[in-house]
Amino acid sequence: MPIRADRDTWIGVGLALTAGFVDAAAFIALTGLFTAHVTGNFVLIGAELVSTSSGVLAKLLALPVFVLAVALTRLIAIGLERGGSAPLQPLLAIEAAFLSAFALAGVALSPLGSPDGARAISVGMLGVAAMGIQNGIGRVVIGHLAATTVMTVNVSQAVIDLTDRLCGVGDRAQIRARLRRTLPAVLAFATGALAGAFAVAAMSFWCMLMPAFVLVGLVIISGRNFSS
Repeated sequence: MPIRADRDTWIGVGLALTAGFVDAAAFIALTGLFTAHVTGNFVLIGAELVSTSSGVLAKLLALPVFVLAVALTRLIAIGLERGGSAPLQPLLAIEAAFLSAFALAGVALSPLGSPDGARAISVGMLGVAAMGIQNGIGRVVIGHLAATTVMTVNVSQAVIDLTDRLCGVGDRAQIRARLRRTLPAVLAFATGALAGAFAVAAMSFWCMLMPAFVLVGLVIISGRNFSS
């Protein structure tokens, strides 16, 4: 059990780091497109329609692409489970492939031009698809871990647990267990976001290979035999 817990910790932290990095770097490189979650895109669509700025089409297309990526993740997981295979490792490998394609397409097609141009949209949707897959993994395969792409719930739960601990209420063991899940994810996401912002400024789309390499590491970790 401790070994499994260690593996889960690495996977949760690695995915949160990846999401923070990609979301921040892509937001800068793609002129305000959120790749890891759709809520921010809804807000920006409203803001840009009022201000008549560009980038609305990319944000509108992000929703169906995100939905299709999550649905594809679920379908692949169902197929693997029916065949008697664990879905985590293959799904992480698919996400790594999409992130690599995101990075290489960004490099090949730069400069991307208009946020609503064909090049920018093509590159952006690869990033959205990769993060859609990660959201699907979080719900379908590793639902027992803290969310890795959206930190609002994690931060709220951590604040509640810390407040309860200071006030001496609630089950201390359960509070401790939840904090061990949520705090590393929040810190990893924040670290990834800072790293992504600086990396994209220095390396442009080449930096997107960094989270892809993190995912390759997670593929290796997830495939290890922990039964002994």
